[in-house]
Amino acid sequence: MAALPSRQGPAGPLTGVRVLDLSAYIAGPYGCTLLADQGAEVIKIEPPAGDNLRKYPSTLETESRAFLGVNRSKLGAVLDLKQDEDRQRLQALARTADVLVHNFRPGVPERLGIAYPTLAAEHPRLIYCAITGYGDSGPLKDKAGYDQVLQAMTGMCAMQAKRDGPPEILYGSVVDYYASTLVAAGVASALFERERSGLGQYLGVSLLRAALAMQSARLVWAASEGREVGRDMRSGGITGIHPTREGHIYISANTPHFWQALCEKTGLAALLCERYDSVRKRAALRDEILPLLRAALARRSALEWEALFGDTVPCAAVRSVEDMFDFPQVREQGLIHDFEHPVAGPYRGFTAPIAFSRTPGPAPFAAPALDQHGADIRAAADRLRESGND
Repeated sequence: MAALPSRQGPAGPLTGVRVLDLSAYIAGPYGCTLLADQGAEVIKIEPPAGDNLRKYPSTLETESRAFLGVNRSKLGAVLDLKQDEDRQRLQALARTADVLVHNFRPGVPERLGIAYPTLAAEHPRLIYCAITGYGDSGPLKDKAGYDQVLQAMTGMCAMQAKRDGPPEILYGSVVDYYASTLVAAGVASALFERERSGLGQYLGVSLLRAALAMQSARLVWAASEGREVGRDMRSGGITGIHPTREGHIYISANTPHFWQALCEKTGLAALLCERYDSVRKRAALRDEILPLLRAALARRSALEWEALFGDTVPCAAVRSVEDMFDFPQVREQGLIHDFEHPVAGPYRGFTAPIAFSRTPGPAPFAAPALDQHGADIRAAADRLRESGND
Protein backbone atom coordinates (compact mmCIF):
# COMPACT_ATOMS: atom_id res chain seq x y z
CA MET A 1 0.00 0.00 0.00
CA ALA A 2 2.92 2.32 -0.70
CA ALA A 3 0.72 4.65 -2.77
CA LEU A 4 -0.95 6.00 0.36
CA PRO A 5 0.27 9.33 1.78
CA SER A 6 2.82 8.81 4.56
CA ARG A 7 3.09 10.69 7.85
CA GLN A 8 5.61 13.52 7.90
CA GLY A 9 7.91 14.36 10.78
CA PRO A 10 9.55 12.48 13.64
CA ALA A 11 8.54 8.95 14.51
CA GLY A 12 6.01 8.27 17.22
CA PRO A 13 5.88 5.24 19.51
CA LEU A 14 3.33 3.63 17.14
CA THR A 15 4.94 4.59 13.83
CA GLY A 16 4.70 1.61 11.48
CA VAL A 17 1.43 0.38 12.99
CA ARG A 18 -1.54 0.31 10.61
CA VAL A 19 -5.03 0.76 12.09
CA LEU A 20 -8.24 0.10 10.20
CA ASP A 21 -10.95 2.27 11.75
CA LEU A 22 -14.45 1.04 10.90
CA SER A 23 -16.11 2.80 13.81
CA ALA A 24 -18.45 5.80 13.91
CA TYR A 25 -19.48 8.57 16.30
CA ILE A 26 -16.91 9.22 19.09
CA ALA A 27 -15.68 6.31 21.23
CA GLY A 28 -14.07 4.23 18.48
CA PRO A 29 -13.01 7.07 16.17
CA TYR A 30 -11.36 9.11 18.91
CA GLY A 31 -9.67 6.00 20.27
CA CYS A 32 -8.14 5.57 16.80
CA THR A 33 -7.22 9.26 16.72
CA LEU A 34 -5.26 8.79 19.95
CA LEU A 35 -3.35 6.03 18.13
CA ALA A 36 -2.79 8.35 15.14
CA ASP A 37 -1.43 10.99 17.54
CA GLN A 38 1.25 8.45 18.44
CA GLY A 39 2.28 7.91 14.82
CA ALA A 40 0.02 5.06 13.71
CA GLU A 41 -1.31 5.10 10.16
CA VAL A 42 -5.08 5.13 10.60
CA ILE A 43 -7.40 4.42 7.66
CA LYS A 44 -10.97 5.46 8.34
CA ILE A 45 -13.55 3.52 6.35
CA GLU A 46 -16.99 5.13 5.98
CA PRO A 47 -20.23 4.15 4.23
CA PRO A 48 -21.32 6.21 1.21
CA ALA A 49 -23.40 8.48 3.46
CA GLY A 50 -20.43 9.05 5.74
CA ASP A 51 -19.99 8.72 9.49
CA ASN A 52 -23.16 10.03 11.18
CA LEU A 53 -20.98 12.41 13.18
CA ARG A 54 -20.52 14.41 9.98
CA LYS A 55 -24.21 15.32 10.22
CA TYR A 56 -24.16 16.62 13.78
CA PRO A 57 -25.18 20.25 14.40
CA SER A 58 -22.41 22.68 13.54
CA THR A 59 -22.08 26.33 12.65
CA LEU A 60 -19.48 25.32 10.07
CA GLU A 61 -21.18 25.22 6.69
CA THR A 62 -19.21 22.44 5.00
CA GLU A 63 -18.26 20.03 7.77
CA SER A 64 -19.22 19.06 11.31
CA ARG A 65 -17.07 20.58 14.02
CA ALA A 66 -17.45 17.33 15.97
CA PHE A 67 -16.17 15.23 13.07
CA LEU A 68 -13.13 17.48 12.58
CA GLY A 69 -12.26 17.32 16.26
CA VAL A 70 -12.70 13.57 16.63
CA ASN A 71 -10.95 12.35 13.45
CA ARG A 72 -7.66 14.21 13.01
CA SER A 73 -4.68 12.61 11.31
CA LYS A 74 -6.55 9.85 9.44
CA LEU A 75 -6.73 8.75 5.84
CA GLY A 76 -10.33 8.44 4.70
CA ALA A 77 -12.10 6.20 2.18
CA VAL A 78 -15.65 5.19 1.36
CA LEU A 79 -16.54 1.52 0.97
CA ASP A 80 -20.11 0.42 0.32
CA LEU A 81 -20.19 -2.78 2.33
CA LYS A 82 -23.51 -3.76 0.78
CA GLN A 83 -21.53 -4.41 -2.39
CA ASP A 84 -19.50 -7.59 -2.75
CA GLU A 85 -16.52 -5.86 -4.37
CA ASP A 86 -16.13 -3.41 -1.49
CA ARG A 87 -16.53 -6.18 1.08
CA GLN A 88 -13.65 -7.99 -0.60
CA ARG A 89 -11.62 -4.78 -0.53
CA LEU A 90 -12.30 -4.44 3.19
CA GLN A 91 -11.24 -8.03 3.82
CA ALA A 92 -8.03 -7.46 1.86
CA LEU A 93 -7.27 -4.30 3.86
CA ALA A 94 -7.96 -6.13 7.12
CA ARG A 95 -5.29 -8.69 6.26
CA THR A 96 -2.70 -5.89 6.12
CA ALA A 97 -3.72 -4.17 9.35
CA ASP A 98 -2.09 -4.47 12.73
CA VAL A 99 -5.26 -3.26 14.41
CA LEU A 100 -8.93 -3.28 13.43
CA VAL A 101 -11.49 -1.25 15.39
CA HIS A 102 -15.25 -1.32 14.89
CA ASN A 103 -18.48 -0.60 16.74
CA PHE A 104 -20.83 -2.70 14.61
CA ARG A 105 -23.92 -4.26 16.14
CA PRO A 106 -23.73 -8.03 16.84
CA GLY A 107 -23.97 -10.12 13.67
CA VAL A 108 -22.73 -7.39 11.33
CA PRO A 109 -19.03 -8.46 11.34
CA GLU A 110 -20.10 -12.00 10.42
CA ARG A 111 -22.16 -10.73 7.48
CA LEU A 112 -19.21 -8.65 6.28
CA GLY A 113 -16.75 -11.52 6.58
CA ILE A 114 -14.65 -9.69 9.19
CA ALA A 115 -15.63 -11.47 12.40
CA TYR A 116 -12.65 -12.01 14.68
CA PRO A 117 -12.41 -15.81 14.27
CA THR A 118 -12.42 -15.41 10.48
CA LEU A 119 -9.70 -12.78 10.39
CA ALA A 120 -7.60 -14.34 13.16
CA ALA A 121 -7.44 -17.64 11.27
CA GLU A 122 -5.79 -15.82 8.35
CA HIS A 123 -4.01 -13.10 10.32
CA PRO A 124 -3.15 -14.33 13.84
CA ARG A 125 -1.18 -11.16 14.69
CA LEU A 126 -4.24 -8.93 14.30
CA ILE A 127 -5.37 -6.85 17.28
CA TYR A 128 -9.16 -6.73 16.97
CA CYS A 129 -11.08 -4.22 19.08
CA ALA A 130 -14.88 -4.32 19.18
CA ILE A 131 -16.71 -1.46 20.92
CA THR A 132 -20.19 -2.22 22.19
CA GLY A 133 -22.76 -0.61 24.40
CA TYR A 134 -22.96 -3.32 27.03
CA GLY A 135 -20.43 -6.04 26.22
CA ASP A 136 -20.42 -9.24 24.21
CA SER A 137 -22.64 -11.30 26.50
CA GLY A 138 -25.58 -10.90 28.83
CA PRO A 139 -29.19 -9.79 28.35
CA LEU A 140 -28.25 -6.39 26.87
CA LYS A 141 -25.54 -7.54 24.48
CA ASP A 142 -27.65 -6.76 21.38
CA LYS A 143 -28.76 -3.35 22.61
CA ALA A 144 -27.24 -0.22 21.10
CA GLY A 145 -25.39 1.93 23.62
CA TYR A 146 -25.25 5.72 23.80
CA ASP A 147 -23.26 7.97 26.10
CA GLN A 148 -26.09 9.62 28.00
CA VAL A 149 -28.16 6.43 28.14
CA LEU A 150 -25.28 4.81 30.01
CA GLN A 151 -24.93 7.86 32.23
CA ALA A 152 -28.56 7.53 33.26
CA MET A 153 -28.36 3.76 33.72
CA THR A 154 -25.17 3.62 35.81
CA GLY A 155 -25.93 6.27 38.43
CA MET A 156 -23.93 9.13 36.97
CA CYS A 157 -26.97 11.34 36.43
CA ALA A 158 -28.33 10.63 39.90
CA MET A 159 -24.97 11.49 41.48
CA GLN A 160 -24.60 14.65 39.39
CA ALA A 161 -27.87 16.05 40.75
CA LYS A 162 -27.76 19.11 42.94
CA ARG A 163 -28.94 18.66 46.48
CA ASP A 164 -32.67 17.86 46.40
CA GLY A 165 -32.66 18.40 42.62
CA PRO A 166 -33.45 16.15 39.65
CA PRO A 167 -30.87 13.92 37.95
CA GLU A 168 -28.59 15.77 35.54
CA ILE A 169 -26.66 14.77 32.42
CA LEU A 170 -22.92 15.39 32.21
CA TYR A 171 -22.59 17.05 28.83
CA GLY A 172 -19.50 16.60 26.68
CA SER A 173 -19.79 12.89 25.79
CA VAL A 174 -17.70 11.98 28.82
CA VAL A 175 -18.45 8.24 28.63
CA ASP A 176 -17.59 8.12 24.93
CA TYR A 177 -14.31 9.94 25.44
CA TYR A 178 -13.35 7.77 28.39
CA ALA A 179 -14.16 4.67 26.33
CA SER A 180 -11.86 6.05 23.63
CA THR A 181 -8.97 6.14 26.08
CA LEU A 182 -9.71 2.51 26.98
CA VAL A 183 -9.59 1.67 23.27
CA ALA A 184 -6.20 3.34 22.82
CA ALA A 185 -4.75 1.93 26.04
CA GLY A 186 -6.04 -1.57 25.33
CA VAL A 187 -4.68 -1.57 21.79
CA ALA A 188 -1.29 -0.31 22.94
CA SER A 189 -1.13 -3.03 25.63
CA ALA A 190 -2.10 -5.71 23.12
CA LEU A 191 0.57 -4.50 20.69
CA PHE A 192 3.15 -4.68 23.49
CA GLU A 193 2.08 -8.20 24.41
CA ARG A 194 2.22 -9.21 20.75
CA GLU A 195 5.93 -8.42 20.72
CA ARG A 196 6.37 -11.22 23.26
CA SER A 197 3.87 -13.81 22.05
CA GLY A 198 3.70 -13.02 18.34
CA LEU A 199 -0.09 -13.23 18.54
CA GLY A 200 -2.91 -10.75 18.34
CA GLN A 201 -6.09 -10.93 20.36
CA TYR A 202 -9.66 -9.76 20.70
CA LEU A 203 -10.35 -6.68 22.83
CA GLY A 204 -13.79 -5.83 24.15
CA VAL A 205 -14.49 -2.23 25.17
CA SER A 206 -17.99 -1.19 26.15
CA LEU A 207 -19.66 2.03 27.20
CA LEU A 208 -20.89 0.14 30.26
CA ARG A 209 -17.30 -0.65 31.27
CA ALA A 210 -16.30 2.98 30.66
CA ALA A 211 -19.19 4.43 32.66
CA LEU A 212 -18.50 2.15 35.62
CA ALA A 213 -14.71 2.64 35.45
CA MET A 214 -15.26 6.40 35.75
CA GLN A 215 -17.05 5.75 39.05
CA SER A 216 -14.54 3.36 40.63
CA ALA A 217 -14.35 5.50 43.78
CA ARG A 218 -18.12 5.17 44.22
CA LEU A 219 -18.37 1.50 43.33
CA VAL A 220 -17.23 0.26 46.71
CA TRP A 221 -19.95 -1.30 48.89
CA ALA A 222 -18.88 -2.78 52.20
CA ALA A 223 -20.73 -5.80 53.52
CA SER A 224 -21.87 -3.84 56.59
CA GLU A 225 -23.43 -0.96 54.60
CA GLY A 226 -27.04 -0.51 53.57
CA ARG A 227 -28.37 0.58 50.20
CA GLU A 228 -28.68 4.22 51.24
CA VAL A 229 -25.01 4.62 52.10
CA GLY A 230 -23.67 8.04 51.08
CA ARG A 231 -21.44 7.94 48.02
CA ASP A 232 -21.24 11.67 47.30
CA MET A 233 -17.63 12.79 47.68
CA ARG A 234 -18.36 16.47 47.10
CA SER A 235 -17.30 18.77 49.90
CA GLY A 236 -20.65 20.14 50.92
CA GLY A 237 -20.65 22.99 48.43
CA ILE A 238 -17.50 24.69 49.74
CA THR A 239 -15.47 23.11 46.98
CA GLY A 240 -17.29 24.06 43.80
CA ILE A 241 -18.25 26.97 41.55
CA HIS A 242 -19.15 30.27 43.18
CA PRO A 243 -20.39 33.62 41.87
CA THR A 244 -18.18 36.67 42.23
CA ARG A 245 -18.62 40.37 41.46
CA GLU A 246 -17.99 39.48 37.82
CA GLY A 247 -17.96 35.91 36.58
CA HIS A 248 -17.66 32.64 38.48
CA ILE A 249 -14.74 30.86 40.09
CA TYR A 250 -14.14 27.24 41.03
CA ILE A 251 -12.46 26.76 44.41
CA SER A 252 -11.06 23.60 45.98
CA ALA A 253 -10.21 23.89 49.67
CA ASN A 254 -10.34 20.40 51.14
CA THR A 255 -6.96 20.15 52.84
CA PRO A 256 -6.24 22.07 56.07
CA HIS A 257 -3.68 24.41 54.51
CA PHE A 258 -5.90 25.25 51.53
CA TRP A 259 -8.84 25.90 53.86
CA GLN A 260 -6.64 28.17 55.97
CA ALA A 261 -5.43 30.08 52.92
CA LEU A 262 -8.99 30.49 51.61
CA CYS A 263 -10.21 31.90 54.91
CA GLU A 264 -7.25 34.24 55.24
CA LYS A 265 -7.44 35.54 51.65
CA THR A 266 -11.20 36.16 51.86
CA GLY A 267 -11.10 37.78 55.30
CA LEU A 268 -12.94 34.88 56.95
CA ALA A 269 -10.32 34.02 59.56
CA ALA A 270 -13.12 33.57 62.09
CA LEU A 271 -13.91 30.27 60.36
CA LEU A 272 -10.50 28.90 61.35
CA CYS A 273 -11.74 27.19 64.45
CA GLU A 274 -12.51 23.69 65.66
CA ARG A 275 -16.13 23.95 64.52
CA TYR A 276 -15.04 23.96 60.86
CA ASP A 277 -11.70 22.18 60.99
CA SER A 278 -12.50 19.19 58.73
CA VAL A 279 -14.10 18.61 55.36
CA ARG A 280 -16.78 16.51 57.03
CA LYS A 281 -17.66 19.26 59.49
CA ARG A 282 -17.73 21.92 56.79
CA ALA A 283 -19.98 19.75 54.64
CA ALA A 284 -22.44 19.41 57.52
CA LEU A 285 -22.35 23.18 58.18
CA ARG A 286 -22.41 24.34 54.56
CA ASP A 287 -25.52 26.45 55.14
CA GLU A 288 -23.56 28.51 57.68
CA ILE A 289 -20.42 28.85 55.61
CA LEU A 290 -21.68 29.44 52.07
CA PRO A 291 -23.41 32.81 52.67
CA LEU A 292 -20.27 34.15 54.34
CA LEU A 293 -17.99 32.85 51.60
CA ARG A 294 -20.13 34.16 48.77
CA ALA A 295 -20.51 37.57 50.38
CA ALA A 296 -16.71 37.76 50.56
CA LEU A 297 -16.27 36.61 46.96
CA ALA A 298 -18.69 39.28 45.76
CA ARG A 299 -16.07 41.94 46.52
CA ARG A 300 -13.89 41.03 43.53
CA SER A 301 -14.15 39.56 40.05
CA ALA A 302 -13.33 35.92 39.30
CA LEU A 303 -10.10 36.90 37.55
CA GLU A 304 -9.07 39.11 40.46
CA TRP A 305 -9.67 36.31 42.95
CA GLU A 306 -7.76 33.89 40.72
CA ALA A 307 -4.77 36.22 40.78
CA LEU A 308 -5.08 36.86 44.52
CA PHE A 309 -5.34 33.18 45.44
CA GLY A 310 -2.40 32.31 43.21
CA ASP A 311 -0.88 28.99 44.29
CA THR A 312 -2.27 29.17 47.81
CA VAL A 313 -5.83 28.10 46.92
CA PRO A 314 -6.52 25.71 44.01
CA CYS A 315 -8.94 27.62 41.80
CA ALA A 316 -9.80 28.73 38.28
CA ALA A 317 -11.98 31.46 36.90
CA VAL A 318 -14.67 29.92 34.73
CA ARG A 319 -13.67 30.50 31.13
CA SER A 320 -15.16 29.63 27.75
CA VAL A 321 -13.75 27.04 25.38
CA GLU A 322 -12.79 29.89 23.06
CA ASP A 323 -10.42 31.24 25.72
CA MET A 324 -8.36 28.05 25.48
CA PHE A 325 -7.17 28.69 21.92
CA ASP A 326 -4.90 31.48 23.11
CA PHE A 327 -4.54 30.59 26.80
CA PRO A 328 -0.84 31.05 27.68
CA GLN A 329 -0.35 27.60 29.21
CA VAL A 330 -2.13 25.85 26.34
CA ARG A 331 -0.10 27.81 23.82
CA GLU A 332 3.20 27.11 25.59
CA GLN A 333 2.44 23.38 25.67
CA GLY A 334 1.73 23.33 21.92
CA LEU A 335 -1.75 21.88 22.33
CA ILE A 336 -3.41 23.87 19.54
CA HIS A 337 -2.42 23.23 15.93
CA ASP A 338 -3.20 25.01 12.66
CA PHE A 339 -4.98 22.61 10.30
CA GLU A 340 -5.88 22.95 6.63
CA HIS A 341 -8.98 21.07 5.46
CA PRO A 342 -9.76 20.61 1.75
CA VAL A 343 -13.40 21.62 2.27
CA ALA A 344 -13.67 23.47 5.58
CA GLY A 345 -10.48 25.42 4.99
CA PRO A 346 -8.08 26.50 7.74
CA TYR A 347 -8.96 25.90 11.37
CA ARG A 348 -7.28 25.54 14.72
CA GLY A 349 -7.76 22.43 16.81
CA PHE A 350 -6.42 20.33 19.65
CA THR A 351 -3.47 18.01 19.26
CA ALA A 352 -0.79 16.13 21.24
CA PRO A 353 -2.65 14.72 24.26
CA ILE A 354 0.55 12.93 25.37
CA ALA A 355 4.08 14.35 25.32
CA PHE A 356 6.77 11.83 24.34
CA SER A 357 10.34 13.08 24.78
CA ARG A 358 12.14 10.79 22.34
CA THR A 359 9.36 9.84 19.92
CA PRO A 360 7.06 12.88 19.76
CA GLY A 361 5.34 11.65 16.62
CA PRO A 362 4.70 13.22 13.21
CA ALA A 363 2.80 16.42 12.65
CA PRO A 364 -0.98 16.08 12.84
CA PHE A 365 -3.20 16.79 9.85
CA ALA A 366 -6.85 17.57 9.33
CA ALA A 367 -9.65 15.03 9.54
CA PRO A 368 -10.39 13.64 6.07
CA ALA A 369 -13.08 14.96 3.80
CA LEU A 370 -15.50 12.21 2.82
CA ASP A 371 -13.56 9.75 0.60
CA GLN A 372 -10.56 12.08 0.42
CA HIS A 373 -8.09 9.22 0.00
CA GLY A 374 -10.59 6.72 -1.35
CA ALA A 375 -9.16 6.28 -4.84
CA ASP A 376 -5.70 5.38 -3.49
CA ILE A 377 -7.05 3.09 -0.77
CA ARG A 378 -9.40 1.20 -3.11
CA ALA A 379 -6.62 0.84 -5.67
CA ALA A 380 -4.29 -0.51 -3.00
CA ALA A 381 -6.98 -2.95 -1.85
CA ASP A 382 -7.45 -4.12 -5.43
CA ARG A 383 -3.73 -4.78 -5.79
CA LEU A 384 -3.82 -6.81 -2.58
CA ARG A 385 -6.74 -8.84 -3.89
CA GLU A 386 -5.01 -9.49 -7.19
CA SER A 387 -1.73 -10.49 -5.63
CA GLY A 388 -3.27 -12.51 -2.81
CA ASN A 389 -0.34 -11.22 -0.74
CA ASP A 390 -1.07 -10.58 2.94
